[in-house]
Amino acid sequence: MFPTAGLIIILGAWLGLSLVERTAVHVQQNKELMYGVAATAVFVGFIGARLTFVLQYWPAYSQNLLGIIWPLNTGYNVWGGLVLGLIGSFFYARAKQLHFWPTLDALLPGVVFGLMVVSLADFAGGPGYGTLTSAPWGMTQFGVRRHPVQLYELLVGALALVTWWRVTQPGIYAVGRPFMLGTAVYSAGRLFVAAFRADPVTVGDGYRVLQIVTLVILLLALFQIGRTVQPTEKI
Repeated sequence: MFPTAGLIIILGAWLGLSLVERTAVHVQQNKELMYGVAATAVFVGFIGARLTFVLQYWPAYSQNLLGIIWPLNTGYNVWGGLVLGLIGSFFYARAKQLHFWPTLDALLPGVVFGLMVVSLADFAGGPGYGTLTSAPWGMTQFGVRRHPVQLYELLVGALALVTWWRVTQPGIYAVGRPFMLGTAVYSAGRLFVAAFRADPVTVGDGYRVLQIVTLVILLLALFQIGRTVQPTEKI
């Protein structure tokens, strides 16, 4: 049987694909093509997450090749799947000659929702809790109270989705702006929330990798927001 986190991922993928269809219609894009981009990302991401995990722990699988494909209810690298899923969806969109910024506008809610699903799955599964805290909203784990960083991440995602919705209303929608503003809000929030993680991946003299990545994304988004977006630009 799949654990709770796995079921959340499966249900979240289905809801995310349905969301993409709705957001595509909202920004007047072809919902079938947008669904195809998102479905490609989910499929390639699923395979990529499994293969990335297998490569990461290859010595454990080299003596049991059947274990690569079964059982499938454990062993996934989320970030590997995310990267490969984005690459797969990029080439799908390029093959369909989809316009760059309108496509990103339509897909952003699905991407943010997917990241929220991962945070919820982490919350249900237990990994990745935050630093110690005495705050009343802290979560008790193994007898100590910690920051519920996964819930913070859900709040950040909700703020990004609300931002996207507000700037896609008729009369104020400018192609490319919803993607950039939503990305800026989400990356800024994750940049802040990452400071409360208890087990961050670090480089150099303790610099947190997640904060470095989100800072770069935030700066790029802010830089692009002020520029004129051309809706005819192709992927």
